[in-house]
Amino acid sequence: MTKPAKAAKTKSARSPSPERVAAFQTGISAESRACVYLIAKGYRILARRFKTPYGEIDIVARRRGLLAFVEVKARATLDDAAYSVTPQQQGRIVNAAQMWLAAHDDHANLDMRFDVVLVAPKSLPRHLMAAFDASH
Repeated sequence: MTKPAKAAKTKSARSPSPERVAAFQTGISAESRACVYLIAKGYRILARRFKTPYGEIDIVARRRGLLAFVEVKARATLDDAAYSVTPQQQGRIVNAAQMWLAAHDDHANLDMRFDVVLVAPKSLPRHLMAAFDASH
């Protein structure tokens, strides 16, 4: 009997907390809303949740000759979301973007920009174009 109890204990120790599950689901939903919004604005989504050792790029989108690396922030209000993009996150996104470009050199000749899409309940997403630059 101890083995099944031990297995159950190990499984529960590895299960994410309900808060983490809720945050993950909120993030996926916000990214989906941001993608729909960007597509409506004429962007083509090239990648979602691109993972690198530096961090993750939520969305890579293209519109004509422009490549946008997009961070999606979901909070209770659009203002809260705007204040949640830290300089440290910006640096990680810039480094991750360089890795994306290295893996997709056919896009290296495009203009590049770092955008943020803010998402909050009962609000349309807000797209902040050129929210930060690669100087961090």
